[in-house]
Amino acid sequence: MKPTLILGVTGLIFGQMTLVHAEDQSLLDDASMSLGDMVVSAEAGGPLTSRHLSTSVDVLSAERIEKKNVAYTWQLYDQMPGVMLTQFGQGNVSGKISFRGFNGEGEVNAVKLLLDGIPSNQNSGNMPYLELITPLEIEAIEVVRGTNDPRYGLHNIAGNTDILTKQGGNYNKVRVSYGSYATRNVQFVSGMESSGFSQNYAVSYLDSHRYRNHSDIERKTFSGKWFFAPEDSAFQLGFIARHGQSDAEEAGYLTRTQTHQDEEQSLAHNATDGGDRTMNQFSVHFDVDLSDTLFWSSKAYLNQLDDDRYVTFSAAGNHNQRLTKEDHQGALSTLTWRPDVDWAHEFSLMGGVNVEFQDNESRRFIVDDSRNRLSQTRDQEFDFDIYGAFVQAIYKPTDKLKLVPAYRVETIRGSFDDVLASTHRDINDYGNIHQPKLSMVYSFNDQYALYGNWGKTFQVASGAASYSKTTLSEDLSASINEGWEIGVKFTPVNWLNGRIAVWQQVASGEFKTRLGDANNDSENIGKTKREGIDIQFNVKANEQTGLWFAASLQDSEILKAGTTSPLTKGNEIDHVPHYLIDAGVDYQATDKLSLASAISLQDDYYLSQDNNTRKFGQQVLVNASASYALTPKVTIDVELKNIFDRYYEYVWLNGTETMHSAGDGRTLYGSIQYDF
Repeated sequence: MKPTLILGVTGLIFGQMTLVHAEDQSLLDDASMSLGDMVVSAEAGGPLTSRHLSTSVDVLSAERIEKKNVAYTWQLYDQMPGVMLTQFGQGNVSGKISFRGFNGEGEVNAVKLLLDGIPSNQNSGNMPYLELITPLEIEAIEVVRGTNDPRYGLHNIAGNTDILTKQGGNYNKVRVSYGSYATRNVQFVSGMESSGFSQNYAVSYLDSHRYRNHSDIERKTFSGKWFFAPEDSAFQLGFIARHGQSDAEEAGYLTRTQTHQDEEQSLAHNATDGGDRTMNQFSVHFDVDLSDTLFWSSKAYLNQLDDDRYVTFSAAGNHNQRLTKEDHQGALSTLTWRPDVDWAHEFSLMGGVNVEFQDNESRRFIVDDSRNRLSQTRDQEFDFDIYGAFVQAIYKPTDKLKLVPAYRVETIRGSFDDVLASTHRDINDYGNIHQPKLSMVYSFNDQYALYGNWGKTFQVASGAASYSKTTLSEDLSASINEGWEIGVKFTPVNWLNGRIAVWQQVASGEFKTRLGDANNDSENIGKTKREGIDIQFNVKANEQTGLWFAASLQDSEILKAGTTSPLTKGNEIDHVPHYLIDAGVDYQATDKLSLASAISLQDDYYLSQDNNTRKFGQQVLVNASASYALTPKVTIDVELKNIFDRYYEYVWLNGTETMHSAGDGRTLYGSIQYDF
């Protein structure tokens, strides 16, 4: 039996609103949902996938991705329920995704990023590797929220996201877009498959002046996938190579007065701000069916990041050059056993191991207006190695009840050299980090299912704070993040389906990176709690019209203050809005013309954990798009973003002064796509 890449997840389809099952079953026994039509495997065998986790899993399909006009790949997540977008608007440091009450400030990075299953966070947890992917090559984007996924450890605090790209097939697609800010974007993807050998290629080029002055960006990406799976064989062997290079200017931040005078301006002290970023990712994939019930999957990878950034945060501040260089080598291997047993309706067992060896360099300089170096403020080299293992079982004692116990353990090794201080330190003694997990689903029938999960994930410090005692903080223990979720998934009638969930996560001793600190240190926030309610549903109004809605209502609180900020007990965590709401309508006007519109709303938030500033961040944005098929192979698309030209911004606190970066105003893009 040839290994099957299971790209699909059973669940709700937001586009044509069709319920698709990956297995032949009469009961609703998972909690996953999808936006757009998904191609799913009909086989019951193979490795266990995200839909088995009994947690909030959302999948965005290719049809909801390839027609979007975005300058950055993370902007595609504006369609994902419960996902917050933090939009810095600073060249290559453009923005971030987060969810489950975590913010995207870069201080606590709580989302594990994977590209085709390959871990792709940098050491801090940030996600620059997202920009290796161009929308036209994406098959699906998957988001797993919660604490009960045992497959990943490091950065998997609130959950994870995986971008799956096209594999196999015979196709050629080219898409050319032009729009506001003289934005030009060309994407080309190609697939060739014959006699068990498949080749997939993607090339993209983006050039844009962007909304604010001094914000030009030029980015080029390439990816190639080569997979070999002979007919009637039991294995698949593949290699993926990705390369990306970006040259971007930075407009800088404005004071509140300056941004309201002219939100598009860039000040003189930011005239030389910007940077160059080069990234590579190489991975080898091997999958084999050892028998009809035993499946082995392994991956090995190399991630390379080389980032050179010039940045000035305020008129009174220094000009800085920030150099980051990281090489991460790793491997993952899982074994899945799915036997036929007579003592259970279903039983499966999955175990896995992973390693990652990080070689990181971080250097900072003070420079003059011409980028000449005046002094060095940081020169750090550090190894950060992580070893993990997990086991997960699926047990159905009855046809209605499914239990998913799991256990994960992690250990970390490494050393740190501060070249400027001529010091050497070993990693904090985190010990073995234990993460038990348990999930369940009770299926009343094919219309209603009750699910729940509980689990522990963890956070460790990034940068210098993970290595013995530093100058600004005590040695940090791993922060254990304990969470639970209870929800119901429903399909009461064929024109309505959805999911409602209540969740909570408590961190034992959360800490955040001190972003402007020369020592690359962290500080302890304390014991924290995040909780909320997620509501998602969609309605098939008629044959032509589909409606969808998603709301995340959330709260955050510092339960026990850290030693550096003892007066913050009871306060909210900064940059965490109380609600994220998205809704939309899709209308198939004719066989050739389709229309869509969506609205997103976000609440405001405090800028610091002291809660002593006014709130910022509230926004209401409306987008619309139209797609017309000139021929079966040629499609014209128009997209209008921020229709009502609403002002919105990213704001942070620089001591006592707020610093602002305005988001895009009303923008218009046109595209033509040719499939051949």
